[in-house]
Amino acid sequence: MSKVKLVILDCWVSPFCMRVKIALNEKGLEYEAQAEDLFGGKSELLLSSNPIYKKVPVFLHDGKALCESIIIVNYIDETWSSPPLLPPCSYGRAQARFWADFIDKKVFDACGNIWRSKGEVPVEAKKEFIEILKQLEEALGDKDYFIGTTFGFVDIILIPLTSWFFAVEKIGGFTVEAECPKFSNWMKRCLQRESVAKVVPPPEKVYEFVLMFRKMQGID
Repeated sequence: MSKVKLVILDCWVSPFCMRVKIALNEKGLEYEAQAEDLFGGKSELLLSSNPIYKKVPVFLHDGKALCESIIIVNYIDETWSSPPLLPPCSYGRAQARFWADFIDKKVFDACGNIWRSKGEVPVEAKKEFIEILKQLEEALGDKDYFIGTTFGFVDIILIPLTSWFFAVEKIGGFTVEAECPKFSNWMKRCLQRESVAKVVPPPEKVYEFVLMFRKMQGID
């Protein structure tokens, strides 16, 4: 039987690509990450695999392309069922998907409102970002992970976004640890997992990328 080929069209700094790689790591699957040059010219494979959005990640399972990180993580969980990333009951799965949707709609945009700021960061932008984290902290409660005692779907969707938080803190002049200590502890717990640690880049490296991107965009 021939080996299944799994490929991700990747960008090291994209939290959306990190989600896919963490999910694959959690399943113990071997895959090839093909780095895309998003500034110098996207590959023909990326453009043909994702003609609608023309962006990473793209997941190729034996040549069949899938786009959008949450859809890909769901697909990985359904295709390789062990260990499961979602709770066994339909209510638990629905709750997990609600929070994944909330994270997708809120967190990265709130980050962007801070790191894209020209001059002093508006107080409202910092307030909005911290308020979102406090809502997530409340959902986390006293649990180790969002689904309970097991690292799972919601954690995979959220933890990659935190790789940009150091940049947000430096530009915004605050710390997540001081504002949301429980959330900060959850971050540390997740980053200790091998599946996460070998994917999420050092926050200082992401900060350097953000500063470079700000210059490219004419913000600085």
